[in-house]
Amino acid sequence: MRKSIFAVSLLAAALVSPLANAYQQGDVIVRAGAATVSPNDSSSGLTNSSLGSLSGDVTVGSDTQLGLTLTYMLQDHLGLELLAATPFTHEVKMKNSSDLGGALNGKIGEVTHLPPTLSLQYYPMDAASKFQPYAGIGLNYTTFFDEDLSSQYESVGASNLELEDSWGVAGQLGMDYLITDHILLNAAVWYIDIDTQATMDGPLGTAQTKVDVTIDPWVYMVGM
Repeated sequence: MRKSIFAVSLLAAALVSPLANAYQQGDVIVRAGAATVSPNDSSSGLTNSSLGSLSGDVTVGSDTQLGLTLTYMLQDHLGLELLAATPFTHEVKMKNSSDLGGALNGKIGEVTHLPPTLSLQYYPMDAASKFQPYAGIGLNYTTFFDEDLSSQYESVGASNLELEDSWGVAGQLGMDYLITDHILLNAAVWYIDIDTQATMDGPLGTAQTKVDVTIDPWVYMVGM
């Protein structure tokens, strides 16, 4: 009985006692987990230099990939974080189009992108606290590549889908819970300003079609 009481006392002390300072100047924090990009999208009207204005709205689907963040603590309460990930691939669709008898409605194609984001973070808690909420603000650069048109759009004479790269601001909220001095659980969310112009040749062999797309995604990540 005495041994059991002693063991329980040690466990309780371990759970409530603070860990060694893990958020001090010079510390490096690496987080990895599942990251989901969920676009809050909208688009302008489409314009074609031969056909004029075209009807329809462009939408961008969500995707989940491996998310990685690296934070360097500039001071006890200030960190500099780089957000990275494996490439995200999104399905791009058209809806509400009345042109060509509605033939443009449906899948336009797929687009791959990387959204590296550099943020200055503020950690309000004491460096020894197990629970570490934080907030950040920073700059995002999104680069698009591997733009592939669907067979549906190729069948109506479209080709050469391209999206311009984007620069924008990003805001972030997150929290860590330290299990040990070297292991933590993390949850974080970003809102990122991403705007691009999409272009393609056609349809029907006409000149180029352009549309401005606001993606502005929420990015959710849970990891360790």
